[in-house]
Amino acid sequence: MKGLTTMAGRVTIREVADAAGVSRQTVSNSLIHPERVKGPTLERVRRVIDELGYRPSNAAQSLRSQRTGAVGFELNATGSAMRNAVSFPFVLALSERAPAHIGHIVTFGTTSEHPLLSGYEDMVRSQLVDAFILADTHEGDPRPDWLDGARIPYAAFGRLWGRPELTSWADVDGAHGLRIATEHLLAQGYSSVGFLGWPAGSQVGDDRRRGWAAVHEDRAMPLGPEATTVQDLGAATAAAGPLLDQVGRGGAVACASDMLALGVERAAAARGWRSGADIGICGFDDSAIAEIESLTSVAQPLYEIADHLLGLLQARLGGAPPPDAGLLVEPGLTIRSSSTR
Repeated sequence: MKGLTTMAGRVTIREVADAAGVSRQTVSNSLIHPERVKGPTLERVRRVIDELGYRPSNAAQSLRSQRTGAVGFELNATGSAMRNAVSFPFVLALSERAPAHIGHIVTFGTTSEHPLLSGYEDMVRSQLVDAFILADTHEGDPRPDWLDGARIPYAAFGRLWGRPELTSWADVDGAHGLRIATEHLLAQGYSSVGFLGWPAGSQVGDDRRRGWAAVHEDRAMPLGPEATTVQDLGAATAAAGPLLDQVGRGGAVACASDMLALGVERAAAARGWRSGADIGICGFDDSAIAEIESLTSVAQPLYEIADHLLGLLQARLGGAPPPDAGLLVEPGLTIRSSSTR
């Protein structure tokens, strides 16, 4: 029987206990405190563990000595670094905060548009990490169910969309971010505020659009012009042209990301319009793109989120249950010249 365990059917401590005819506590003691178990019983439990190929769960609170002290984080390697504007500063935040909570961060890559399970299976099979932090969450995401089945703790940067029963997450309140961006642009005296977002169906993009729309609803104003595009500079620049025709000189555009905001800035520059003076522009993420191009942007509190997620994993590895609810964090606004007249 040895070596027959697969990731799809990982042997549990209960199965070991049943096969050995002992309690789960006795199995745990055999692993952690063998001096507490009588010789014949200890020998029987160890034999069953070997036969079944049981690997103790890294999530077990008493197995500190079995842990790697590492948390896995998947990087989406598709496209340029500009498409991953948030991933890299978030990895930096995780890496700086991890020693105070667990240990260190181990990254692994994918070239798929959406995360796949294969990378997680490899990391678990190699026993390189104790837990995972997920990113790029989306509706129908297969990772939470797989990790729950494998008894591997996880916490997500981003809501676990469509799964309200799953609470191990922290996210930025995107609707609030676009609300404060839109209110800022109106307060600067721009005649109207349009919106450049992602195609409908993106949970993150739809959430950000809601904040822009809510300001208009609160002020009993008709919605400004809007357009959608994919997260690509060329596509964003092309989509921004017709949008600027509708917004007009003296108006403004709030965007779902800094990449889209850069597209608006380039389309405006092609017309001879100056950002700030002739057209207000605000992005989202406060990434290096925004800093280099002096774009006003919604700033994600990445260090606060990293601390929360790492603390959550530390608690889960210590045996704590999932939190009662996920954490939604309000972002701030970094004001630069693209939105000041």
